[in-house]
Amino acid sequence: MSQQGDRRRHEDDWWGELYHQHTGDVGPATASDSVDDRFDSASRTVGGPPSPGAPLGAVPAAGAPWGTEPGPEPEKPTEPAPSGATFGWFSGERAPGPVPAPAPADPRSAKRPSLPRPYVPRPPVAQPPAPQPAPDADEPIVPPPADPYELADLVPDTVLDGARCGAATLRAVSSRGESARRGGEPRRDVLLMARFGSGPGALVLVALAGGVGGAGEAEAARELCEWIGGAVGRSHAQLVDDIRSGNRGALKSGLHRLTDRGLGRLRARAAELGLDPAEYTAALRCLVLPADPDCRIRVAFGVGDGGLFRLRAGVWQDLEPAEPEPDTAGGPVLGFGSATRAAAGSPPTMDLGIATPGTGPAPGPAPVPAAAPFRFRASVARPGDVLLMCGRGLAEPLRGRPELAGHLAERWAEAEPPGLAEFLADTRTRVEGYADDRTAAAVWEA
Repeated sequence: MSQQGDRRRHEDDWWGELYHQHTGDVGPATASDSVDDRFDSASRTVGGPPSPGAPLGAVPAAGAPWGTEPGPEPEKPTEPAPSGATFGWFSGERAPGPVPAPAPADPRSAKRPSLPRPYVPRPPVAQPPAPQPAPDADEPIVPPPADPYELADLVPDTVLDGARCGAATLRAVSSRGESARRGGEPRRDVLLMARFGSGPGALVLVALAGGVGGAGEAEAARELCEWIGGAVGRSHAQLVDDIRSGNRGALKSGLHRLTDRGLGRLRARAAELGLDPAEYTAALRCLVLPADPDCRIRVAFGVGDGGLFRLRAGVWQDLEPAEPEPDTAGGPVLGFGSATRAAAGSPPTMDLGIATPGTGPAPGPAPVPAAAPFRFRASVARPGDVLLMCGRGLAEPLRGRPELAGHLAERWAEAEPPGLAEFLADTRTRVEGYADDRTAAAVWEA
């Protein structure tokens, strides 16, 4: 039985002896119960049995313990330790004698009780200053100022877009230049990418425009892109038919007049604002791509600064000569580059809603020949070609720095076109001395 069980039995016996039914009632004690008797009983209990020869009821002296102090114990004879006895961790040694008593502990070495330390807040650690971008870093530094009443006119730092168009892959980007990023100026280039129609008859337009340094250059570029995009979208079905049939003369004539009409609207708007028409204008570049995978004709047109390049077999080709071919501004150029010339006096197939001279009044201000020459290019793409249309910010370093042209040729000569992020990084390749906005559109032919 466990100790716990034994304890319970002992408790039960004690309880039974005290409250057993056969136990008689304890009445008043027969012994005397005076103060002296109680004192003697307490003395015997505390002091132990009286020593021999001491008188009964003797009281210890003041300051002495109760009872007599026991004498010294007799010394026990020391027995020799048996052979082979061990002491502590040492074996095989005989005890030289009685084990000496341990030396008294030094009170200074006693372990003091540990007290809780008061909480003392640590002083804040000084953090190193955040690294600031270098003045010439290719990252946005100062955002352009904003008008709280014209927040819709805010222009983002970078616009990036892309799509699949028939057998081609399209990438487009417009990013703020380094000088504008450092000076907190907005991006002045404008990029518009839109698809009109659906299925094989759809048409994709990429338009980019850049100001020429005037007071309202950004507004003029945006207005020109929107107006050109609206006109092309309303006549996209006729444009697709002319591209498929290879009616190059009709395309060049109609697109030339469309460009002149857009620039004429800018001049009229400048007059309304009281600005010089030379300040409220923009350079324009447009690329028209049919969505039909069986049609590989790419049409590009525009006016002003910029460039059109083609990467074929690892070599860049400048598709815009320094001096464009002479042309009559405003009038249709029929049969230019076409296999057959259209009959004299027959209207072009494409109709952009602009009246031919002599057939009726045109709405709005009269078209005025553009100061810069009109540029037009319609070419048949080959598999593996890369067609690049860009504004002045990328066209100038591409023409002036062969190392940039070689870098992009190496990057874009791969079989797969780059992703959007890679295309952005490629077009923003830094070239010292060129810090304008970078706006471009590239087409990879499958």
